[in-house]
Amino acid sequence: MGPEWIAIIALVALFVAGTVLPINMGALAYVAAWFVGVFALHMDEKEVLGGISADLVLTLIGVTYLFSIAKNNGTVDLIVSKAIQAVGGRVALIPWVMFGVTALLTAMGAASPAACAIIGPVALGFARRYQINPLMMGMFVVHGAQGGGFSPISIYGTITNSVMSDVGYEGTEMAVFIASLAVNTAMAVILFLALGGRQLMQQRVDPAEASEAADHVVDDLHTGGASVTASGQGAGVSTTTRGTGVRRDHVLTLVAFAAVATTALAFDMNIGFVSITAAVVLAMLSPQQHKDAVKQIAWPTVLLVAGVSTYATILTEAGSPEYIGNWAAGLGIAAIGALVLCYVGGIASAFASSTALLPVIIPIAVPLIAGGGVSPWAMAAALAVSSTIVDVSPFSTNGALMLANRPDTISEQAYYKQILNYAIIVTLVGPLLVWGILVLPGW
Repeated sequence: MGPEWIAIIALVALFVAGTVLPINMGALAYVAAWFVGVFALHMDEKEVLGGISADLVLTLIGVTYLFSIAKNNGTVDLIVSKAIQAVGGRVALIPWVMFGVTALLTAMGAASPAACAIIGPVALGFARRYQINPLMMGMFVVHGAQGGGFSPISIYGTITNSVMSDVGYEGTEMAVFIASLAVNTAMAVILFLALGGRQLMQQRVDPAEASEAADHVVDDLHTGGASVTASGQGAGVSTTTRGTGVRRDHVLTLVAFAAVATTALAFDMNIGFVSITAAVVLAMLSPQQHKDAVKQIAWPTVLLVAGVSTYATILTEAGSPEYIGNWAAGLGIAAIGALVLCYVGGIASAFASSTALLPVIIPIAVPLIAGGGVSPWAMAAALAVSSTIVDVSPFSTNGALMLANRPDTISEQAYYKQILNYAIIVTLVGPLLVWGILVLPGW
């Protein structure tokens, strides 16, 4: 058996184990990297460890550290509360506010499950209060998280951009972000029209009632978020007592996020260094308030990405991505190979971690891109969106969070079936549509 097949079989095994067992897939990837690298490829241990991307790990630490400070000082609470108050009495806008706020949180650096854990209880609480279809509301939250999830300072975005840079293709950052946001917005529009959104447009409530409901949002955030964190989902929602109105630290935090985005994008500075610098400055301004913020960094995600990126290097050393990519390219038409990879990413991600899949699936597409049949940004966007749009699945963390926070107006079994049926449709049709929009036209 060739080394490429040994590495592929080990990859499948670690994904299966990480899906079935409650073990961080990054830890499993380190074990697989050690065994395959040392005993199958005869690498020394320093070469195995050399596969980790320090830039990517620093970026994950920096952006999630900055976001944890935004949670601690109430900036996230303020964003959600003000957004809901802006709805006034227009019930039809409530799902879109949930979509937009969740997208904003992931775009700011929140892990997708963390954003869903924060907004999910609030969104489904409004679904119960105003008789909004719970499937629509829950999926709006998930699609919002995925829509904002590929901003250049987000977790998904930094992973995708880092991997593309490592394989020799840069400048795809905004294209991937816009593609993800557009596709997930389109999915939200379809859900809105299919699940009673037009009827909601005819409903009005007293604006004072909507404002009063918004006043309870922060309490719902802490109550719902804390329960999810306790169950092990890792939202890390702060229990800091909220204040009233816009405070100095809110303004400083929002300025910090704007400065990070501007500095990193306009001046091409390292996002990891910029974001961790902004987080340290905010922590120095309020040291007692943020002394525990470092504990809320998405350490499980850091371990996951560090381990999987290390194993991705082992795959490359074994020649697995080139082997699979050449097979896909050998199907005769580059676009067909791209479609196959989109389905591989979508189906695998419906049952496993999207964060873990991205560093592995993107290098496989390099032969297709190198052959000139598919543009780099279109291939990266198609794989990124196909591998994350399926996170509506109840087997993924995001879908499971929506199920866990179902309103009492629907039974758990009925809600599970609704989410499962929708996830099946998205998994079967989503990659095809993404491929048809991004790859087939030959942009």
